[in-house]
Amino acid sequence: MENTKVWYITGASKGIGLSLVKQLLEQGYKVAATSRKLHALTAAIGANDNFLPLEVDLTNDQSVADSFQQTVNTFGKIDVIVNNAGYGMGGALEELTNEEINENFDVNFFAVIRVIQKAMPYLRAQRSGHIINISSIAGFAPGTGWSVYAAAKFAISGLSEALANDLKPLGINVTVVSPGWFRTSFAKPESITFGRNEIADYQYIREFHDKFNRMDGAQPGNPDQVAAAFIKLVEHPEPPVNLFLGSDAFKRATGKIEQLSAEMKEWKEVSASTDFK
Repeated sequence: MENTKVWYITGASKGIGLSLVKQLLEQGYKVAATSRKLHALTAAIGANDNFLPLEVDLTNDQSVADSFQQTVNTFGKIDVIVNNAGYGMGGALEELTNEEINENFDVNFFAVIRVIQKAMPYLRAQRSGHIINISSIAGFAPGTGWSVYAAAKFAISGLSEALANDLKPLGINVTVVSPGWFRTSFAKPESITFGRNEIADYQYIREFHDKFNRMDGAQPGNPDQVAAAFIKLVEHPEPPVNLFLGSDAFKRATGKIEQLSAEMKEWKEVSASTDFK
């Protein structure tokens, strides 16, 4: 099977990113994939004429720009950008250092901005493309103990919705995907960190973290089904701006929407009270 779209995927050496690369290559797509360490990609994927492994520092503008130039030099174009790289950060806000917070935002949010900025000249020139930004259900309906991670993912969601408006006239689609829990390495130390400073009053947060850790290996989401969902997304003539991935994410989002709707109705009078009379 031969497909013409060229995909560019960040954070592709593990988890959903790795599964997505493998599935796309099996279906004949051309894939440029990034990782901080090239050998992690090549070891996981192996040799394939449709595969371009790229060692990229997503916190460095030039490194990101070079990766796009290599992709276009190799495949001639870029059709789909998947901003997948990121990692979890657990802890109460008071416990986290500025260094921990800044680093998490740099990888989870500002790297997304860098990638999009460096991709836009190519997408604008061809007047087509689809940007898929991976947020999290935590970026729409956050749980307990993940304040900074949720904030970074909320930022991705807000950025994506605004970009969808800005880029539609250029023929470029934007979708923010908010996954639930998938059976990947995300619950392992390689993909998640916790604040080093622990305050005794936040012991209840540790209990939520322990519950999360116990889910490892029992998450409901199957990463091997993600590629099919993404292909359906990019092939649709009117793709959604928001896609909740996984039945757990859909259920959690529905609950959040119902809660928000009820609060808005209850406080409608106060909302309108600030208008000029």
